[in-house]
Formats: sequence, structure tokens, C-alpha cells
Amino acid sequence: MITVEQARRLRKAGALWVPGAGDRFVVPDREMDDDVFVVSDMTVEVHDYHGDKVIGFNGTTEWALDSIEQREVIWLPREDQLRNLLGTHFRRLEATPDGYTVVLTDTTHAAQDAEQAYAEAVLALLGG
Repeated sequence: MITVEQARRLRKAGALWVPGAGDRFVVPDREMDDDVFVVSDMTVEVHDYHGDKVIGFNGTTEWALDSIEQREVIWLPREDQLRNLLGTHFRRLEATPDGYTVVLTDTTHAAQDAEQAYAEAVLALLGG
């Protein structure tokens, strides 16, 4: 999984997120930074509210958090989502003794985790 810091950098660099089922995210700065949530039709859904996206927590009346605006959470893209963001620049993913390397048209990006290597490649493309 990518780090929250990588996810923050991706958002700042302009990686766009349209929330959908299966997407992972964290709620930062609310003493829940280590809790990873998953958008699900049963527990966490995305709603349109006056033109803004709101992430609703269904069946959580005991929580102090019923919903939160999309802009207040940080998306943790999966490997397939990061690969899609690379588009035609992506050539291959290589396993190495130290982890993984993502090979793009003109550059390579290495990390211990495949998703982290993909995130670094996306950040390089976006100038982040």
C-alpha cells in the first residue's frame, strides 16, 4: 500500500479521484490517520450533495462521524488505479532483490512495495 505521505503528494500534484466501490482512503488529522477505510455499497458510500461529493458512513450511528466531504479525506489508490494513471507511459513492473521497479517510457522508479513504486512513477509524471 502507498504511504499517506505519497497519497498527499499525489493529491497535491493533481491526481484526480472519482470515488468508487473498493477505493481506499484515510481520514487525516482526526486521530484516525492509521485507519484505512474502503468505499463499499454496504458501509461507506459516495453521495452527491449540492454538487459536492460526500462520503457517507452507513450504519455507524454510534460513531461521531456520519459523513465527510471528499476533499477532507486522502485517497490511497490501488496498484491498478496507479497503473491506469500512468497510461501509455507505463512499460512494465519488474521484481528486484530490493523490491520493485516501474519502467516508464523514459524513466524508472523503484521502491520496496509495487504500489509505492507506481506512486513514485505517477508523481514523476505529474511533476510532484
